[in-house]
Parts: sequence; structure tokens; C-alpha cells
Amino acid sequence: MALSQPQGKTLPDAWDYSGRPALRSSTGGWASAAMILGTEACERLTTLGIAVNLVTYLTATMHLGNASSANTVTNFLGTSFLLCLLGGFIADTFLGRYLTIAIFVAVQATGVTILTISTAIPSLRPPKCTPGAPTCVPASALQLSVLYIALYLTALGTGGLKSSVSGLGSDQFDDSDPKEKTQMTKFFNWFFFFISFGSLAAVTVLVYIQDNLGRQWGYGICACAIVIGLAVFLAGTKRYRIKKLVGSPLTQIASVFIGAWRKRHSDLPSDPSLLFDVDDVQIEGHKKKQRLPRSKQFRFLDKAAIKDPKMSSDNIVINKWHISTLTDVEEVKLVIRMLPIWATTIMFWTVYAQMTTFSVSQATTMDRHIGNSFQIPAASLTVFFVGSILLTVPVYDRAVVPIAKRILKNHHGLTPLQRIGVGLIMSTLAMVAAALTEIKRLHMAQSQGVVDNPTAVIHLSVFWLIPQFFLVGSGEAFTYIGQLDFFLRECPKGMKTMSTGLFLSTLSLGFFFSSILVTIVHKVTGDRRPWLADNLNKGRLYNFYWLLAILSGLNFVVFLVGAKWYVYKEKRLAEEGIELEEGETICHA
Repeated sequence: MALSQPQGKTLPDAWDYSGRPALRSSTGGWASAAMILGTEACERLTTLGIAVNLVTYLTATMHLGNASSANTVTNFLGTSFLLCLLGGFIADTFLGRYLTIAIFVAVQATGVTILTISTAIPSLRPPKCTPGAPTCVPASALQLSVLYIALYLTALGTGGLKSSVSGLGSDQFDDSDPKEKTQMTKFFNWFFFFISFGSLAAVTVLVYIQDNLGRQWGYGICACAIVIGLAVFLAGTKRYRIKKLVGSPLTQIASVFIGAWRKRHSDLPSDPSLLFDVDDVQIEGHKKKQRLPRSKQFRFLDKAAIKDPKMSSDNIVINKWHISTLTDVEEVKLVIRMLPIWATTIMFWTVYAQMTTFSVSQATTMDRHIGNSFQIPAASLTVFFVGSILLTVPVYDRAVVPIAKRILKNHHGLTPLQRIGVGLIMSTLAMVAAALTEIKRLHMAQSQGVVDNPTAVIHLSVFWLIPQFFLVGSGEAFTYIGQLDFFLRECPKGMKTMSTGLFLSTLSLGFFFSSILVTIVHKVTGDRRPWLADNLNKGRLYNFYWLLAILSGLNFVVFLVGAKWYVYKEKRLAEEGIELEEGETICHA
């Protein structure tokens, strides 16, 4: 009987490490989930431990300019998130989540080890600056090559791990069993906790060690942490539940477009029932997709579901590159409808990128002392960023949601699009605050006569930077959760992994757009009146912040247009008299 199945000795859709049906009593659950949580904590500690303080290493040790250093950091982070798409495709199509994580964690460990070695061997770094010399000797091509190999191996490993770690964690709980489904929800809470714990440890302890004991010690700890994470992950091998490969949603999207292009000269039938759909497919042992009604938008794609006249209705051999079901086509349309919203969230992450680049560079020139002896590492200001995220989430749940329920008559409080909108507004205000703070910092540098000394400490408290960190951090709490909620809710049930891809691609493109913007601004403003000078005291960084504020404001207007045009999937289907089937719980980071 169907009701007794969840209580059986084996799980119908999961296997153990040796390929046998997974036993409920000896696989999965908290024992295996704890191993995955430990691995994620080590990954977050390692990745942030490198990224958050990287810009100071590039400028102070490798003697790169501020613009080049900022681009290196944003390209590194952008590549990490972009490679999540590759990692997800490999996991869904070829290797599965377990092997993908194991292989890519090993790759990340290799990258971090090379980075550690490069900081420990003097010949892999340029000589220190000579006091009184007009310029410092920049890093050689060989030194930069070793550095970039280390960084991008680390990025490759991070991308592969991030793409699968939360999914493998959720696989350890059977969502058809009420008890395990409850445990799965608790797993996601702990998952967020371990992410936050790793982040806080990175921006406080690791950054302090890097600045006071040396990079080789800080990055050495990162290397040890990821190796320990790999050992912990492999230790749980015999307990993991491993799910069957489901295929990548990118394949479905590609097949629909290719199928529609092949039949571009064919005429669509006037009766939608004549198109190929899920009812025409016989799949033994698998539940069919929920049938979706034909929509009026993007009708060209419907041609992918046109039946071949020579095809027998009783014996259909399916080639997905020649024919797709109408439901597959409609699922692709759902993704296309989300693209305007997706595009307008990229700008937020471009603003976010400044918190790990130019904001850290600002902090290095300011008074960072607490009392007479303790000095805050410049990159540790990110702790206010992380803290604002952790503060905003409970404030939203306890204060904003009850008020929003009464005013907006929405039992969820703010809708996903409203959350994203709040985050975009906060990111715009953050750039305004950053521009005003930079103007004050330059004024103080001029009044104290230290404009020509890029290493001089300006007698202005570094806490003037807190507003921009706080606003971006609070904005992330709204945007991050709003994006995930939006993509998870609106992505078709059969393409849930697409929600990860859409979300992570906005981060990736946001960092890359930051690099492009920095490059353009640096070339246009030139050397005579540069906005992004190597000596910040001679630059006009505030103009760059004003530019980001203007672009963010314009982006918000475009977002409002897209949000007004967008109709939620649930509402769209309700108008057709169709009730959504219950989806599964998913979390990503």
C-alpha cells in the first residue's frame, strides 16, 4: 500500500554508496546531514577567508592598482558563482551530487594549498616597497600566473560544491515521511546557521590572523579547513542517501528552442489538444508532470510540441530534440517570464561587490583603533555587514510581517517582489551613504595635509563606513530571501534546480558587471583626473558611488515596470481553474 511505503526498510528513490537501495535505518538522517553541514561550514570559512581580505593583499603585497585589485576580486567571486551552473549541470546529468562534491572539494583544496604556498615562498611575491621610492615593483607575470591559478582552482572547487551541497543535504531526509520532512526543515535552519558561523569566523578571526600573523598563516588555516571538510565529507560516505540523476533543466530549455526552430515553418493547430502533451507519454514507474494549460505568450515555442503527421498515436518514440510536450514548453515559458525580474536584480550584486573592494580600500586609510591598542583589520568591517543580515531577518519576521499583513492583506507579509524592491532601494541608499562618506574622508585628508601620502592614516573613524555596510547587508536580507522565494515559487516543479541557477547567475553577473564598470570608468576618467586612483586621496571614488546610485535608481524603475507586468504562477493557473500540486522544500546558499 502507498501509505506503508515510507515506513519500509528501503527507500524507493535512493541508493547507498554501493548502488543498493538505501536502508532507512542505516542511511540518511542527522548522522549524514551533520557531515554535510560540517563540510559547508569549512567551505564558507575558506572562501570568505580568502575573498573578504583579498583586495588588501593585492594592493599591499602584489602592488596592483586599486582598480585592478577590485576587478581581480570581483572576477574571482563572479567566476565562483558562474561555475555553480557548471557544477549543477555535471551533478544533474553525469556524476550525481555526492561525486560532484567530493571531486570539487578536492579541487578547491588544491587551489587553496597553491595560494598558501605562493604567500610563503618569497620568490612568488614582489619585493617589499622601498621607503621613499616613488613606485613599488609590481608582481611579475609568473607571480601573477601562480596567484591566478590558485584563485581560479579555488573558484572552480567552490562552484562545484555550492551547486550540490544543499541538495545532497535535503536528500538525506525522505519528504514523503512526515517526521523526516520536519527534520528537513530543521536541516535548512542549521544550514543557514553554519553558513553564518563560517562567515563570521572568516571576517573576524581569519582576517585578524592574516593582517597580524601573516597571509601564509591565514591562508594555511583556510587550506587546513577545506582539507578537514573533505575528510569529514568522505567519512560519511557509507551513510549517504544518493538520489537518481534527474537531468539538467538546461537540457529541457535547449530542446524546446531547438524543437521550435526545427518546425519554424510548420503551422500551429487551432485546437491545443492536437499538440503533443504529457497525456501522450507513457512512463512506467514515474509520476507524470502536472499538465499546464497553453498560454498566449511566446507562441513560437509551441511549435516544439507539433506532432509529426507520420507519428503513430499508439506508438510514439520520443526524441526530445525533435518534439517536446506542451507542458515542457509552458515550463520554459514560465522561466522566460521571470527574466525581466532576474535581470533587474543583477544591479544589487554589483553594489554588493563594492563592500569587498573599494569599501575595504577606504577602511585601510581611516582610523581603525578601538581604545589605544586594538586596531580593527580593514576587511573585518564586513562583520557589520554580516551582523546587519542576522539582525534584519528576525526584525522582519517579528515587526515587518505583522504590519505588512494588516496593511497589505497578505498573510505572508511582503510578497517576494516587494522584498526584492525593498532590497534594491536599500542598495541605492547605501551608495548615496558611501558617496557622502567618501566626500567627508577626502575633506579630512585635505585638511590634515596627507593627500600625497596613500599610506597615511586619516584621523576619521572607520565607523563612518558602517551605514553603507549596514544598508547593503540589510538589503541583502531582503533581496536574497526575496529572490530565492520568487525563483523557488515561480520555477516549474520539474525544474526546481533552475531556481539555483537563476539566483546564482545574478550574483555572478553582478560581480562581472562591477568589473566591466570599473574598467570603463578607469579608462574614461584617465590618469589626470581619475575616479579610481591608486592613491584614493587623489581620486574621486565618490563619483563612482554616485554613478552606482544613479544606475541603481534607474534599475529600480525598470524593476517596478517588470514587477507590475508580472503575474504570479499561482494566480495565472487559478484563472484557468488549476490548483498547483504541492512542491518540495528546497534551500540554497
